[in-house]
Amino acid sequence: MDVLTKEQRHKAMSNIRSKDTSIEVKLRRALWHRGYRYRKNYDKLPGSPDIVLIKYKIAIFCDSDFFHGKDWEIALKPRLLRGANGEYWIKKITRNMERDAEVDKKLRYLGWTAIHFWGSDISKRTDECLKVIQECIFDIKIQSGDSILTFMIDDKVREEKE
Repeated sequence: MDVLTKEQRHKAMSNIRSKDTSIEVKLRRALWHRGYRYRKNYDKLPGSPDIVLIKYKIAIFCDSDFFHGKDWEIALKPRLLRGANGEYWIKKITRNMERDAEVDKKLRYLGWTAIHFWGSDISKRTDECLKVIQECIFDIKIQSGDSILTFMIDDKVREEKE
Protein backbone atom coordinates (compact mmCIF):
# COMPACT_ATOMS: atom_id res chain seq x y z
CA MET A 1 0.00 0.00 0.00
CA ASP A 2 1.38 3.37 -1.04
CA VAL A 3 1.52 6.06 1.65
CA LEU A 4 1.16 8.82 -0.95
CA THR A 5 -1.92 9.72 -2.96
CA LYS A 6 -1.93 9.03 -6.68
CA GLU A 7 -1.29 12.73 -7.41
CA GLN A 8 1.57 12.94 -4.88
CA ARG A 9 3.18 9.79 -6.30
CA HIS A 10 2.82 11.16 -9.85
CA LYS A 11 4.50 14.42 -8.86
CA ALA A 12 7.33 12.60 -7.07
CA MET A 13 7.96 10.25 -10.00
CA SER A 14 7.81 13.06 -12.57
CA ASN A 15 10.64 14.83 -10.74
CA ILE A 16 13.01 11.93 -11.42
CA ARG A 17 15.29 13.18 -14.15
CA SER A 18 16.47 11.18 -17.11
CA LYS A 19 18.97 13.75 -18.41
CA ASP A 20 21.60 15.87 -16.68
CA THR A 21 21.41 13.94 -13.44
CA SER A 22 23.96 14.76 -10.76
CA ILE A 23 25.94 11.60 -11.51
CA GLU A 24 26.06 12.38 -15.24
CA VAL A 25 27.18 15.95 -14.60
CA LYS A 26 29.90 14.79 -12.21
CA LEU A 27 31.34 12.29 -14.70
CA ARG A 28 31.07 14.74 -17.59
CA ARG A 29 32.94 17.43 -15.65
CA ALA A 30 35.70 14.98 -14.79
CA LEU A 31 36.01 13.92 -18.43
CA TRP A 32 36.06 17.54 -19.62
CA HIS A 33 38.80 18.46 -17.13
CA ARG A 34 40.88 15.54 -18.45
CA GLY A 35 40.54 16.88 -22.00
CA TYR A 36 37.95 14.42 -23.33
CA ARG A 37 35.27 15.90 -25.55
CA TYR A 38 31.93 14.15 -25.76
CA ARG A 39 28.31 14.32 -26.79
CA LYS A 40 25.60 14.00 -24.18
CA ASN A 41 22.32 12.08 -24.48
CA TYR A 42 23.26 11.04 -28.00
CA ASP A 43 19.98 9.94 -29.59
CA LYS A 44 21.61 8.73 -32.82
CA LEU A 45 22.65 5.54 -31.00
CA PRO A 46 20.45 2.86 -29.44
CA GLY A 47 19.58 3.66 -25.84
CA SER A 48 20.58 7.35 -26.14
CA PRO A 49 23.80 6.97 -24.11
CA ASP A 50 24.36 9.59 -21.42
CA ILE A 51 27.89 10.33 -22.66
CA VAL A 52 29.41 9.41 -26.03
CA LEU A 53 33.05 9.64 -27.04
CA ILE A 54 32.52 9.58 -30.79
CA LYS A 55 36.23 9.53 -31.63
CA TYR A 56 36.65 6.20 -29.80
CA LYS A 57 33.13 4.82 -30.37
CA ILE A 58 32.47 4.55 -26.63
CA ALA A 59 28.95 4.87 -25.21
CA ILE A 60 28.78 5.56 -21.47
CA PHE A 61 25.70 4.99 -19.35
CA CYS A 62 25.33 6.44 -15.85
CA ASP A 63 22.91 4.00 -14.24
CA SER A 64 20.89 4.66 -11.12
CA ASP A 65 21.53 1.96 -8.53
CA PHE A 66 17.82 1.43 -7.91
CA PHE A 67 16.30 1.68 -11.39
CA HIS A 68 18.95 -0.48 -13.05
CA GLY A 69 19.21 -3.13 -10.33
CA LYS A 70 22.55 -2.83 -8.55
CA ASP A 71 23.14 -5.90 -6.35
CA TRP A 72 19.87 -7.26 -7.74
CA GLU A 73 19.86 -10.84 -6.48
CA ILE A 74 21.60 -10.32 -3.15
CA ALA A 75 20.08 -7.07 -1.91
CA LEU A 76 17.56 -5.18 -4.01
CA LYS A 77 15.19 -7.92 -5.17
CA PRO A 78 14.78 -9.46 -1.70
CA ARG A 79 14.12 -5.99 -0.28
CA LEU A 80 11.48 -5.32 -2.93
CA LEU A 81 9.81 -8.67 -2.31
CA ARG A 82 9.16 -7.55 1.27
CA GLY A 83 7.76 -4.19 0.11
CA ALA A 84 4.16 -3.24 -0.51
CA ASN A 85 4.43 -2.79 -4.29
CA GLY A 86 7.20 -5.30 -4.86
CA GLU A 87 5.77 -7.02 -7.93
CA TYR A 88 5.53 -3.74 -9.81
CA TRP A 89 9.12 -2.71 -9.04
CA ILE A 90 10.56 -6.14 -9.73
CA LYS A 91 8.86 -6.21 -13.14
CA LYS A 92 9.98 -2.65 -13.92
CA ILE A 93 13.62 -3.09 -12.86
CA THR A 94 13.89 -6.50 -14.53
CA ARG A 95 12.70 -4.95 -17.79
CA ASN A 96 15.23 -2.11 -17.38
CA MET A 97 18.04 -4.65 -16.99
CA GLU A 98 16.82 -6.59 -20.04
CA ARG A 99 16.65 -3.37 -22.06
CA ASP A 100 20.21 -2.47 -20.98
CA ALA A 101 21.44 -5.84 -22.28
CA GLU A 102 19.55 -5.38 -25.57
CA VAL A 103 21.02 -1.91 -26.08
CA ASP A 104 24.54 -3.18 -25.32
CA LYS A 105 24.09 -5.92 -27.91
CA LYS A 106 22.93 -3.41 -30.55
CA LEU A 107 25.88 -1.13 -29.79
CA ARG A 108 28.36 -4.02 -30.07
CA TYR A 109 26.84 -4.93 -33.43
CA LEU A 110 27.42 -1.34 -34.59
CA GLY A 111 31.05 -1.50 -33.44
CA TRP A 112 30.64 0.55 -30.26
CA THR A 113 31.85 -0.18 -26.75
CA ALA A 114 29.27 0.27 -24.00
CA ILE A 115 30.38 1.13 -20.47
CA HIS A 116 27.95 1.23 -17.55
CA PHE A 117 28.72 2.92 -14.25
CA TRP A 118 26.59 2.75 -11.12
CA GLY A 119 25.59 6.11 -9.72
CA SER A 120 27.16 5.33 -6.35
CA ASP A 121 30.47 4.49 -8.03
CA ILE A 122 30.46 7.76 -9.96
CA SER A 123 29.68 9.69 -6.78
CA LYS A 124 32.24 8.00 -4.56
CA ARG A 125 34.96 6.84 -6.97
CA THR A 126 34.95 9.16 -9.98
CA ASP A 127 38.69 8.71 -10.55
CA GLU A 128 38.26 4.94 -10.85
CA CYS A 129 35.50 5.46 -13.42
CA LEU A 130 37.84 7.72 -15.39
CA LYS A 131 40.54 5.03 -15.25
CA VAL A 132 38.12 2.50 -16.73
CA ILE A 133 37.33 4.90 -19.58
CA GLN A 134 41.03 5.64 -20.16
CA GLU A 135 41.87 1.92 -20.23
CA CYS A 136 39.09 1.36 -22.73
CA ILE A 137 40.44 4.17 -24.93
CA PHE A 138 43.94 2.68 -24.65
CA ASP A 139 42.63 -0.75 -25.72
CA ILE A 140 40.81 0.78 -28.68
CA LYS A 141 43.96 2.63 -29.75
CA ILE A 142 46.00 -0.58 -29.51
CA GLN A 143 43.46 -2.46 -31.62
CA SER A 144 43.47 0.23 -34.28
CA GLY A 145 47.25 0.46 -34.30
CA ASP A 146 47.33 4.17 -33.38
CA SER A 147 49.11 3.71 -30.07
CA ILE A 148 51.77 1.45 -31.49
CA LEU A 149 52.78 4.15 -33.95
CA THR A 150 52.68 6.79 -31.23
CA PHE A 151 54.86 4.71 -28.93
CA MET A 152 57.32 3.98 -31.70
CA ILE A 153 57.58 7.66 -32.57
CA ASP A 154 57.94 8.62 -28.89
CA ASP A 155 60.68 6.04 -28.36
CA LYS A 156 62.52 7.22 -31.44
CA VAL A 157 62.36 10.83 -30.26
CA ARG A 158 63.66 9.79 -26.85
CA GLU A 159 66.50 7.83 -28.42
CA GLU A 160 67.54 10.78 -30.58
CA LYS A 161 67.61 13.14 -27.61
CA GLU A 162 69.67 10.80 -25.45
